[in-house]
Amino acid sequence: MIKRSSDRTGSTEHNVSASDPSNKLNSINSNHILGLHETKDNSLGLSKDNFMIAESKQTTAWLIPSINSDYDSLISGTIQAQISQVNGFDAESPKILVVDDHSASRMTAVALLGMEGYAVIEADSGAAAIKLVRQQQPDLILLDVMMPGMDGFEVCQLLKQDEQTRLIPVIFITALNDRRSRIRGIEVGADDFLSKPFDRVELVARVKSLVQQKRLNEDLDHAAQVLFSIASAIESRDPNTGDHCERLVSLGQAFGEYLNLSRYQIRDLMWGGYLHDIGKVGIPDAVLLKTGKLTPEDWVIMKQHVLIGEKICQPLRSMQGVIPIIRHHHERWDGSGYPDGLKEDEIPYLAQVFQIIDIYDALTSERPYKRAFTPEEALCIMLDETESGWRNPKLMQQFAEFILSRQKGVESEA
Repeated sequence: MIKRSSDRTGSTEHNVSASDPSNKLNSINSNHILGLHETKDNSLGLSKDNFMIAESKQTTAWLIPSINSDYDSLISGTIQAQISQVNGFDAESPKILVVDDHSASRMTAVALLGMEGYAVIEADSGAAAIKLVRQQQPDLILLDVMMPGMDGFEVCQLLKQDEQTRLIPVIFITALNDRRSRIRGIEVGADDFLSKPFDRVELVARVKSLVQQKRLNEDLDHAAQVLFSIASAIESRDPNTGDHCERLVSLGQAFGEYLNLSRYQIRDLMWGGYLHDIGKVGIPDAVLLKTGKLTPEDWVIMKQHVLIGEKICQPLRSMQGVIPIIRHHHERWDGSGYPDGLKEDEIPYLAQVFQIIDIYDALTSERPYKRAFTPEEALCIMLDETESGWRNPKLMQQFAEFILSRQKGVESEA
């Protein structure tokens, strides 16, 4: 039996008796939670007030005949000297990588793109393209499909699987009506297609559109990275939490997969691991780092961190799935949580899932005011709180089954 006592606001010492806590978990697999003793003492404070991603090769150029007649003039030196900036882009000219094993085709594309003010680099093979991408980080890649050795499909797939290059748009150059190549290109992540021979106006329009989209995506990606950095800095201010965020990310992924959540839901759970307490950046140190008992006034200030966190992440569309976690991970099933006093399924589902893994990690980690509980002890405490009305009973049962199955897996490997 687990007895609780508290000698400070927002934290609780748990004294575990000599009885085996696993006895309380024997009936987890039943349709309801059994064997839990009643408790009116909520002194643990686990409202979390203080726990805190076969085209044949031809020698024809990429241009339609009417443009080919002007080819020689396009290769003149005026291409290199005239234009320093592309309309619609700021300062530095976007960099385009043209990949084709036929030099005539490359030169034509270089000429056209150069006239539009783009900085153009060339690669004559897939392997050379991969190397140049990693060295120069182009804004867009114009990629021929059929090349000896590493073809365009393989190049695109490698780039889209790499975190450092996945945002670079890839336009495949394919034969007219080459349906099979287009389907394969979609499968490996191509962003657009141009058919041979292509039109200059179409080329320029597609390139400009994708470069603009890429820069917008980069802005969003950079903003997200800033948020993660801020969250990491906040965590580092409290040496007692250790690698709490990293553990939440790992546990969120594993439990999300166990619940058969979608890829995007699992991503949001993982991001929530980093960002759930980002609002604490707006909490004064006198409250956030206070070692003594928090006053009622202190708790009013501390509870604002969920609202501050929501405001920080609100402008980013990519964060819309994470915001409910940030705002509502302190709500309780019976409506006694904050900030909105939501009850039962009014609480966003991912916030319910995240809250459970957050509390479990806090219980199984050592803190200045408590020892690290075993998984079985932590589950007993959480099941007690479920009986008290704080947690979703069905979700808590699923989590207990998840943890016990992981424990069995670890034991079988030992």
